[in-house]
Amino acid sequence: MDRETLVARNKQMAAVFHRPALKHRLRDGLLSVIAKAPIRLQNTDARRLLIIRPDHLGDVLLATPAIRALKRKRPDISIHVLCGEWSAGLLAHYDEIDLALTLPFPGFQRRSDARVENPWLLALRSARMLRQIGYDSAVIMRRDHWWGAMLAFLAGIRERVGYDLPNTAPFLTTALGYQHQHAVKQNWRLVEAWAGGFESEQIDLSYPLGTDDQAYIEKYLLEWGIPPNRSVICIHAGSGAAVKLWTAEKWAKVADRLAMEFSAAVIFTGSSAEAALISDIAVKMKEKAYVIAGSTSIGQLAALYKRALLVLGPDSGPMHLAAATGAPTVTLFGPADPIEFAPWGDSVRHAALTSGIGCRPCRILDWRDDPLEYHPCVAEISVGQVLRAARRVLQA
Repeated sequence: MDRETLVARNKQMAAVFHRPALKHRLRDGLLSVIAKAPIRLQNTDARRLLIIRPDHLGDVLLATPAIRALKRKRPDISIHVLCGEWSAGLLAHYDEIDLALTLPFPGFQRRSDARVENPWLLALRSARMLRQIGYDSAVIMRRDHWWGAMLAFLAGIRERVGYDLPNTAPFLTTALGYQHQHAVKQNWRLVEAWAGGFESEQIDLSYPLGTDDQAYIEKYLLEWGIPPNRSVICIHAGSGAAVKLWTAEKWAKVADRLAMEFSAAVIFTGSSAEAALISDIAVKMKEKAYVIAGSTSIGQLAALYKRALLVLGPDSGPMHLAAATGAPTVTLFGPADPIEFAPWGDSVRHAALTSGIGCRPCRILDWRDDPLEYHPCVAEISVGQVLRAARRVLQA
């Protein structure tokens, strides 16, 4: 298939993919009925606000500047975040968050052995819990999270803020139109009634590092024979979607070249599930590869990134964590839009790379049974592009 035909094919498939399926249209019809049900509103003046954020590492990090700004402007408000258990450890590091509550959000669990609850029964049970705590307001930070909007409605929370989408807006008291801008700014818009307006320089996306985590990493590096004065470059080659991955051969070439040019130790980070991917890269390298996959907490990973001269990888949560520690980054983008999801910060220090294929960004992370070779948006990024970006970022 020639390139022009491939692009046209993928655009057509993406349009079909984004069109609601019959089962989703039926579900949305049911949601519109539920949204008209008479719900007893909470009668409370608890000065307690609930932020519903079901996502994983990257999206949760991008919400923290808005949460911190809200707390600075309104210290009298108690801020609770309803999140997945996968995010609670991250949020525990932020003093601005008074309480992190966890739920097994439908559709967000990645563990294959996780118990899946009926989403409707889970919503009813969770709504009862939220009523017992008592909230004046709720903010649904994920744009398309109809389940979270419905939950806030069933819990009788008087003020409910989110995005103006057909299946979420009926549950909201304030529905904002989505704007094509960075997710950090979008999140801030949702809490603007409390936090006030913003300028980009006011936005603080940072991760509070722990001294124990930093000591752990320094000890780990010394055990590898990497002294404090030796440069470290980190590569996080994995991602939550196969379509985002770059090839092992290309990562090996980039790692070898950067190790030689900057006399750096190249450390590969990742989860235990990504160990095979990292091993495939390491065996293709000529320089020594250091692997720390599956053996760090979020805090320890952040401490390692803080120590790094540079962090590289495909679009993923760890790239946002690296940026939050102040590390320069080079991120490879495919189906996601870097305008919305590039690591936050000065573009001189954070390079977002894309290929020139005309069907991106399709915003589809799971092409199901469609062969990955038909979606080369990340694979087509060249070794030269990544090396030039790395040098540019480091020179800056």
